[in-house]
Amino acid sequence: MNYLVSVVIGVAFGTISRFVLLRTDFRQYPTYPQGRMIHLSFGFIAAFIGAVAVPSVLDSNWTAVTFLGLAATQFREVRKMERDTLEQVDLSELVKRGTPFIEGMAQAFESRNYLVMFTGLITTLLTVINLWLGILGGIAMLFVVKAKMSGNVLKSIAEVTEGEINFKGPNLFVGDIHIKNVGLKVNRDIILERAVGVIIIPKNENSIVTLSHLGQRQAMLHHVANVLGTYLDSGEPSFIPLSKRDMDDGRLGLFIMPQEKDFNQVKTVLENVPVLDSAIRLPSEGDKGKR
Repeated sequence: MNYLVSVVIGVAFGTISRFVLLRTDFRQYPTYPQGRMIHLSFGFIAAFIGAVAVPSVLDSNWTAVTFLGLAATQFREVRKMERDTLEQVDLSELVKRGTPFIEGMAQAFESRNYLVMFTGLITTLLTVINLWLGILGGIAMLFVVKAKMSGNVLKSIAEVTEGEINFKGPNLFVGDIHIKNVGLKVNRDIILERAVGVIIIPKNENSIVTLSHLGQRQAMLHHVANVLGTYLDSGEPSFIPLSKRDMDDGRLGLFIMPQEKDFNQVKTVLENVPVLDSAIRLPSEGDKGKR
């Protein structure tokens, strides 16, 4: 009973932190209500594991601590569950997320459970010392997990500008960047009428290499299609959104077919595309023998 109040407060703040981290956004993932209930349940378990670890250590119950450590490793299954689910969902997408984006989302769900566990642990530890100190610590941890909810977005590493859609014979260009060959004139006319061209200009050497990552480029196309819709159906290869890179200066040309032709909407969506962890490269910090 000595630690009951501390554990209850730790579990409560840990579960609240998972609720704060859980958001169904424009991607409609996790789904409501089943997907959200699954993740809130995992969050409660993670908070409980973190909270009861403190009394176990204070009572020198090392067997319990070992069990808790083993239980924590099971949260790796969260990543596997999310990966498998998203891979199956991606099979039915007109514009796919891509494997790197799926892996990034799976990692995010796993890491958020560890944040919840840490919140429960810190809150319980401070509550053991002083009740009000624990409550203040729990509130502070909510701000911490909220700050860790998202990483960098595209506008922090690149500038999004409009590119003119034009044809040279059957060859489709966005600005001066060649995209693909479109054979049928009727398809070329539809593209000229409905397509939006975008030029992504990297801000530095690191951005050039990051934006060259195929997974990052596919994530951009998927976000636009998901938010703005896409003028596309199965069996229409000429209208599939595509990205190509200018290998001289690292600029990206994006060919997009949204439901509504509005560059400002496309720009807003692209600027808020997350930068994938797996795509981030920092060549400027490597020793390449430059003097």
